[in-house]
Amino acid sequence: MHTSDTTEQSIIGEGLASDEQHPGTPSMKTILFLIVVALLNTMGVTIIGPVTPFLTLKYLSNPNDLAVVVAWLVSIYGICQFIAAPGLGLLSDRFGRRPILFICLLGSAAGYLLFGLGGALWVFFLSRVIDGLTGGNYSVLFACIADITKPEERGKYFGIVGGFSGLGFIIGPAVGGLLAGINYRVPFLVAAAVVLLDLLWGFFFLPESLSKAHRVDAIRLRDLNPLTQMSAVFQLALLRWLLLAGFFYAFPFAILQSNLTILMKDSLGWNATEAGLVATVVGVVDIGAQGVLVGKLLPIFGDVKLSMWALALVALSYLLLGSITLIASPILLVTAVILFAGAGGLVENALRSLTSRLVGPRQQGLVGGASQSMSSLAMILGPLFGGLLYAQFGHATPYWSGALIMVLAMASIALAIPALRRQKRQEDALGEDH
Repeated sequence: MHTSDTTEQSIIGEGLASDEQHPGTPSMKTILFLIVVALLNTMGVTIIGPVTPFLTLKYLSNPNDLAVVVAWLVSIYGICQFIAAPGLGLLSDRFGRRPILFICLLGSAAGYLLFGLGGALWVFFLSRVIDGLTGGNYSVLFACIADITKPEERGKYFGIVGGFSGLGFIIGPAVGGLLAGINYRVPFLVAAAVVLLDLLWGFFFLPESLSKAHRVDAIRLRDLNPLTQMSAVFQLALLRWLLLAGFFYAFPFAILQSNLTILMKDSLGWNATEAGLVATVVGVVDIGAQGVLVGKLLPIFGDVKLSMWALALVALSYLLLGSITLIASPILLVTAVILFAGAGGLVENALRSLTSRLVGPRQQGLVGGASQSMSSLAMILGPLFGGLLYAQFGHATPYWSGALIMVLAMASIALAIPALRRQKRQEDALGEDH
């Protein structure tokens, strides 16, 4: 037997054996806090989202450089998150979720504050560096959920927390647009205050979810290297394909995040207010998908089938978005956005559920950090790739290429199915032994 196979079975076995240590029902007090964290985190991001290009524009000598500069602001955040996220996940496996989550929140608050104060373009980039280096909030957040829930229930709780995170997509853009009427800096300052409120809430109400018995004993300096961690995780054949599927999903999503407003402006003549309304629609649909549909559909279809069907719908949404360059229809845009938001929420939670079930409590932060690093890598490459396609090969090409990349994500999950079946047989055998 190969070493990688032995390692994989060892970690899977630990995950199965540790199921009995999880409480039947997680504390509602803890779940409530995690919901609030997810909501306020998303609000902090979406408050500043619609305003960033306008504030950045004030510091550019050539307005035509705006799209490139904004793309680099997005990418530099992704670069820093890629470097730091695995280390933050591993540190949470060693020292607990609570202190690492607080460090992440403090860094985000500092980043928003710097961006709001501004003064020079380099200050904006510095703020994104700080926020990116401490941007492991969600990997630690979902590791907390994995700590306190049974494997078969994690998809449901991921969906509940994700649904409330979607609520931030409704509130954030509306609040950001309102505050921008006062001054473009105000949304950033309010975002910093929101995150600090989040931190204060957690200091008083968040218990540590990872017991000392389940923490890793030591961390080697080389283990904090994101490439070292990615190599170690990729030795596990099953996780390798699931991580690739997550990357292929996140790559065109990063293109959409950095490019959709430009598409709406160029193809439909929409302004920032109308773009903000689209973000609100995304939030409403996201709540419905993650907060309601995930819990109902996962037991019916299972993680694999649900992710495959949802990815196919995401591919269709990208085809529709690209078609707006040919048919300038607001109805077509809204339809595509609704389809993307609903199906995307299903994909994210199905993949989280699959990956979290395959490792024990000592590896939740490690794998969560690796997953977030894949998303960060997509956030680095996606906006730059999409901007090049948009400028050089036509406005539809970033979205039509996204549909093709969804096929790669589906193929990755399909390649993981044999290993998933083996893991299921191991679960059944272990259940019979007990």
